[in-house]
Amino acid sequence: MDVPRLEDFGDLAGRRVLVRCDFNVPLSGGQITDDLRIRAALPTLRYLLDAGAEVTACSHLGRPKGVPDPAFAMDPIRERLSEMAPGVALLENLRFDPGETANDETFVQRLVDGQDAYVNDAFGASHRAHASVVGPPRHLPSAAGRLLAREVEVLGGLRESPRRPFVGIMGGAKVSDKLGVIDALLGVVDELIVGGGMCFTFLAARGASVGASLLEDDMVETCARLLDSGAPIRLPIDITALGPGGRIGDPAAGGEVRQAGTSLPDGWAGLDIGPGSAVEFSDVIAEARTVLWNGPMGVFEDPRFAAGTRTVAEAVAECRGFTVVGGGDSAAAARQFGVDDRMDHVSTGGGAALELIEQGDLPGLAALRGEA
Repeated sequence: MDVPRLEDFGDLAGRRVLVRCDFNVPLSGGQITDDLRIRAALPTLRYLLDAGAEVTACSHLGRPKGVPDPAFAMDPIRERLSEMAPGVALLENLRFDPGETANDETFVQRLVDGQDAYVNDAFGASHRAHASVVGPPRHLPSAAGRLLAREVEVLGGLRESPRRPFVGIMGGAKVSDKLGVIDALLGVVDELIVGGGMCFTFLAARGASVGASLLEDDMVETCARLLDSGAPIRLPIDITALGPGGRIGDPAAGGEVRQAGTSLPDGWAGLDIGPGSAVEFSDVIAEARTVLWNGPMGVFEDPRFAAGTRTVAEAVAECRGFTVVGGGDSAAAARQFGVDDRMDHVSTGGGAALELIEQGDLPGLAALRGEA
């Protein structure tokens, strides 16, 4: 998939460039707890500065519902950015104005006023047809930043020309959230590993009793059709479950933790794949030449249910093939287990990564090509 690149601008000396970034970083007590997304924008910002451009960045932060909210002010990001990329101006939170999410043309005009060019480097926001994403390319010469261009190259390559065997790993809570991605992946992968909360709907479709595990009753028939179609779906062979009375994240509450098969007694909730599944999945991953991982295998934030996700994360890190982590909780898990720097590509956009894989395009990319 082709998008305009920074080099297409030509001479940028003295030109004013608006850069849409994704600075939606986690905060605690007004302090940035992880500046990965700011660091990810630096190659683009520094390229523009070195070329002599006057750079203004813009981003959203949190969900302030279209009104100014001091909890989501850009001050902490502005301070950090001034240390990392001196000379870059930063606008206030885009979502303080309802025109951002409404893709309001008046708001677009305010953004582009006085600017000579536009760069989209916010992959994590490019699946949304918001004013700052799709509006400026209608008025200004536009290009993809370094981060966005790399995401398109890597994720587009998974759809078009993966090295084989290509193994997909899907986790997370709900089948309904990722059904489109699952359908798209089943058309290109050699094997699709399914774990996390969504695996219980697949297991129920096979006739297993899933106890108190997460179950989407209205998706059981869909999962059964996928399984009956002969699709290369690999499910867990055992489960780590929490007994009645237990609470996630609270070991003191009681509740026995037990390894079980794929059928669970009433009142027991599956919260991780079991050790046998983790070994089997790891063996499959080890033989892959391309791996896409999106979604944890269990509730990895609770140490009692982290083993499956940790084992899969380590297997992906050790794989000799090309490895891609699809952002979101998978990226958080990779960082938690200290293997993120051993992956070939860690996406900065969970939802955007999934939509690009599913649809093959995003509103922000279409806008850069002049098609929005």
